[in-house]
Amino acid sequence: MDDETAATTPAQHSADPARTTGPDADGPEPAAPPATEAAVPEPYLTELAPGVRAFIQPDGGWCLNNAGFVTDGDATLVVDTAATERRARLLRRRIAESGAPAPRTLVNTHHHGDHTYGNAVFAPEATVLGHVSCRRELLAAGHQLHAVWPEVKYGDIRLTAPEVTYTDELTLHTGDIEVDLLHPGVAHTTGDTLVWLPRQRVVFAGDLVFHGGTPFILMGSLTGSLRALELLRSLDAVTVVPGHGPVTGPEVYDGIERYLRFVGRLAQEGRAAGRTPLEVAREADLGPFAELAESERLVANLHRAYAELAGAAPGAPLDPIAAFGDMAALNGGVPMACHA
Repeated sequence: MDDETAATTPAQHSADPARTTGPDADGPEPAAPPATEAAVPEPYLTELAPGVRAFIQPDGGWCLNNAGFVTDGDATLVVDTAATERRARLLRRRIAESGAPAPRTLVNTHHHGDHTYGNAVFAPEATVLGHVSCRRELLAAGHQLHAVWPEVKYGDIRLTAPEVTYTDELTLHTGDIEVDLLHPGVAHTTGDTLVWLPRQRVVFAGDLVFHGGTPFILMGSLTGSLRALELLRSLDAVTVVPGHGPVTGPEVYDGIERYLRFVGRLAQEGRAAGRTPLEVAREADLGPFAELAESERLVANLHRAYAELAGAAPGAPLDPIAAFGDMAALNGGVPMACHA
């Protein structure tokens, strides 16, 4: 598959793994994936508008997030990185293969390691930007993915927090392409950023949007996530790049809203009955949401919803050991697998 074909690959198709071979303009060829990773389709580029491409990582499960970049041919801005050094270097190489210059700007949509672990592959040549809380949470969390999935071959991960931060909104210009950074309030995390291209009507939504996967609000807010959907709708985007899953359109918001309201109802009923989040999750009829991947996230989302019903502030720290333990219990007693 040549570069032009890869650039226009529809979001539902994976790129030919053979494209990962060849010279790497940014350093040595990334190490070959371990045998367990080889079964996972390789990331691919898809063109969204002139100068705007998404880097899609199938299957979109745990730690397989999307990224992307914007370029006018003279300057390049990249949105998010990846959970492993190998995948971040692949992203950098795909940018170079597209003909775009090396990024001078990198925006993180939030602090989670799958979106930020690869920052050092682009810095210091690229200035890293993010919400002020993204920087704070990244530094506080440290090597967060290592703590959950210590067996993964992450590579050389040097934590690189945003060095330029904002609070409410910030407008950047990549050549003549306007890029607006918008903070929706506490939603998926306390430091989320929407990357909005108003002229192209493309939004990189980060993990405010999971397409085909279960939303995850353990470190954010249920009510805040619903408010964030209203902000997303107000943008009137034509193209939505989710944090995980294939590129989609604004119709994806409706399903996310229905799921979040479903979680809210379960939490109200379960808490009133004195039942634990795990008890509620085990007995819940997922109905149309059963088709979403990572359904075990329901119990973590209930932990957050219970906390908000008890008066906790959006984004207030919860016990991650309890929540991840309950997810493993809901997952048949088996810890969730990192797909990266």
